[in-house]
Amino acid sequence: MSSLVDDPEPELLDRGPSSTPSMAVIIPMYNEEGGAERCVRAVSPAVSALPTRSVLVVVDDGSTDRTAEILALLSEDVKGFVIITHPGNQGYGSALRTGASYAASAGYEYVVFMDSDLTNDPATLPAFLAKMQEGYDVIKASRYAPGGGIEGVARWKVWISAIGNRIARFLFRLPLTDSTNGFRALRSAIFNQLQITETGFSSIMQEIYQAKFLTRSFGEVPCVLTSRPARLRRSSFSYGPAVLYSYLKYPIRSFLGRPPGDRRR
Repeated sequence: MSSLVDDPEPELLDRGPSSTPSMAVIIPMYNEEGGAERCVRAVSPAVSALPTRSVLVVVDDGSTDRTAEILALLSEDVKGFVIITHPGNQGYGSALRTGASYAASAGYEYVVFMDSDLTNDPATLPAFLAKMQEGYDVIKASRYAPGGGIEGVARWKVWISAIGNRIARFLFRLPLTDSTNGFRALRSAIFNQLQITETGFSSIMQEIYQAKFLTRSFGEVPCVLTSRPARLRRSSFSYGPAVLYSYLKYPIRSFLGRPPGDRRR
């Protein structure tokens, strides 16, 4: 298959169910010394308990605090996770690509992306595995699917998210109720064909936009999103107009039928 950017109408991938698909759970970290240990100790057992070949991959994106030191100490005590370190901060999107590249080279069929603040529960991982076994190529954790929810998040943020995701669902024309949640899984073969240029969280929307041109196999699992603990570094995400546009421009391009590689704004 040719490059996604060069081919305006790539052939859709068609794969059937798999009995025990393997997965790499990838967590980017940047200056998360306040939560790095809690994250690894919570996620690592959940990954190890999965009845399939699996691994936890933590990508330290050039942290300048004690994150790298904490991860190194954890590697002596907690087995079964991989640490990859960027020499400098390259951004969220770059950390995802680094983790996915490792997963592909190590032969993992799926990549699962999680945030390090545990606002999404690693207990959801078996539900992801079940969807993988059904053969889905892209699986999103949804706050808005039956059984999902939101706890401890400011009401105004919930309203912005809910409205934005309704708009995104209409524009993408995909069976996704929660496009913006960063807890999701993709086949490694699909993710590593994407040409992700966004460095921030809007890469999540660029990812869906490009994946739509490779597959129509999208599924969801319910999740409960909680608020980021106050003890952690303040999130770099904002709700300003520029950020909202960076999210919505990809559903708009999808709705207009503009394939990846179309240089029009």
